[in-house]
Amino acid sequence: MPASALEDILLLLAATLAVMIAVRRLRLPPIIGFLAVGMTVGPHALGWVAANLTTQTLAEFGVVFLLFTLGLEFSLPRMLAMRREVFVLGSLQVAVTTIAVAAGAWLLGMPAAVAVLLGGAVAMSSTAIVIRQLGEQGELNRTHGRLAFGVLLFQDLAIVPFLALAGVIAGAEAGYTSAQIALAVSKAAMALVIVMAAGRWLLRPLLHEIAASGGGELFTLAVLFVAMAAAWITQAVGLSLALGAFLAGMMLAETEYRYQVEAGIRPFRDLLLGLFFVTVGMQLDLSALFRQLGTVTLLTGGLLVLKALVVTLVARRLAGQWFKSLRTGIVLAEGGEFGFALLTLLLQNRLVGIDVIQPLLAAITLSMVLSPILIRHNRQIARFLLRESRPEQPPPPPGDEATRALAAREHVVLCGFGRVGQNVARVLEQLGFEYLAMDLDPFRVRTAREAGDPVIYGNAADDGMLEAVGIGHASAVVVTFSDPERALRIVEAVRRQRADVPVLVRTADDSQMERLQAAGATELVPETLEAALMLVFHALLVLGVPMSRVLRSVNAIRRNRYRLLRSIFRREGAALLDDSHALREELHSVVLPPRAWAVGRTIQQIREHGAEVSFTAVRRAGIVGRDPDGNMLLREGDVVVLFGTPEALEHAEAVLLAG
Repeated sequence: MPASALEDILLLLAATLAVMIAVRRLRLPPIIGFLAVGMTVGPHALGWVAANLTTQTLAEFGVVFLLFTLGLEFSLPRMLAMRREVFVLGSLQVAVTTIAVAAGAWLLGMPAAVAVLLGGAVAMSSTAIVIRQLGEQGELNRTHGRLAFGVLLFQDLAIVPFLALAGVIAGAEAGYTSAQIALAVSKAAMALVIVMAAGRWLLRPLLHEIAASGGGELFTLAVLFVAMAAAWITQAVGLSLALGAFLAGMMLAETEYRYQVEAGIRPFRDLLLGLFFVTVGMQLDLSALFRQLGTVTLLTGGLLVLKALVVTLVARRLAGQWFKSLRTGIVLAEGGEFGFALLTLLLQNRLVGIDVIQPLLAAITLSMVLSPILIRHNRQIARFLLRESRPEQPPPPPGDEATRALAAREHVVLCGFGRVGQNVARVLEQLGFEYLAMDLDPFRVRTAREAGDPVIYGNAADDGMLEAVGIGHASAVVVTFSDPERALRIVEAVRRQRADVPVLVRTADDSQMERLQAAGATELVPETLEAALMLVFHALLVLGVPMSRVLRSVNAIRRNRYRLLRSIFRREGAALLDDSHALREELHSVVLPPRAWAVGRTIQQIREHGAEVSFTAVRRAGIVGRDPDGNMLLREGDVVVLFGTPEALEHAEAVLLAG
């Protein structure tokens, strides 16, 4: 490799590393950082890296790996299970959006085939952003989430003919005919069928054989070979490298080794994808984009509005109402990674000038930056646009005769009806105890009530709601929310009305145990500590410890409020659980060097010198002594294990080392 090429790559990697640290701290999408690096060090800004053969090769490999990883996200079983949403709604969305954009590009003088590719680039949405954001919001199984997912599945399939078309018009030196385009699309369709069959009947046995040999490096090598070989084959038959890579990803996605494939190629994928987006950024002239700021803003707004409008119209029938179809449109309004790939192919093959591609790339980037905000607030935006003054109707408050009768009898009040709340309810039901649950998720409450569960919509920290669920007749209150602040408000509200009722509280960890106990919680169940305790329980049984002794040990740990299980080593940089001194004790080890002050002194002398921590163990010559005596004399090379708050540990270490 020439020295200049190596210097370019090193410079790109160094700049990428610096910018990505800043991007992650600001919680921005990584693509923004990669594009910023390319724009900054590229020929249009600082000029540190020129657009040459090296960067072009990196971009080509980046496109290959981008399409390969996107192909891995494809799922034929999910597509068949959602065939109505995929093939009806998805095909309409892609077709209508592509035709609308292509018509505009054609009227502006673009060749028809190039205009279609531009339309296809705009029609694609970001699967990664949409799925991640909807998953975080718990909306993947809602109507708009299901419809959006179906469209995204079809977009995965629709990229195949677009890539085939890009390969044909890029390889045609003296023009191309309709027959050539039809032949290329037919080849792509045949390749798709062959790939799916090969993935099922040929590749699965091969990967099984490689996996059985236990060679992780061999597995990764096989995956890289499949991806590159598929790309080479499609290029050899007149199609594009990117199409072969995408089909290879689809082929591997149909095997049970999909997740291992993703894990194996992740180092290569992240590096090459990063460099791909860096090379895309190098094509962007920041000064020209500022001069075209109005055009970029108009394109971004037009892209968002057009896609949202198209999806809203075509989804109306499947959604059942305008509100849900508009939410689907808002979710899918942004551009996506497929759009970057298609525009990059057009630019690499000189089918479109940089003056056209630059504003479109910038518009797609801006739409992807805005998409998490749009998706997060899709409900409010849809209400505003439809001029709806009230939200979806939640289930009515308790007022039916059955609920009032249940509230007047002895029962258990469940605060929260998520997975934990439902599990508690099923056990209570099986043992013959009645319960009445509250939750603030209208969809969950409606579904539960339709199934016959006694669940009502309401805030469990509200005094009026507690009266409505019969807190005066409750034999126990179970708080299943993992949010400690919400649990604290509920406990306080319960105690205002009932001082005697047992209140059991679920917590994610032990950070708020003292506050909840002070508020009146009878029992606390910290998930992480209970999980550790159950592992201890089963481990002791496997080791042959008598059941009576195991139960005594477990009960003793619970009686001592899990103090033993809170003695942990904290990883470097971990955030503290709370800001008070309570429940922050942790373990810390100190190795005594030759001239440490503590060498030759007893543990009692160290305590008297100001070390306000517990000495839990001393390791000497490979032998660990637990709970050392205060008269123990410390020696050079001893590993002293301390237990206390971070401040106390820091002071004790200073005492041990410097006196």
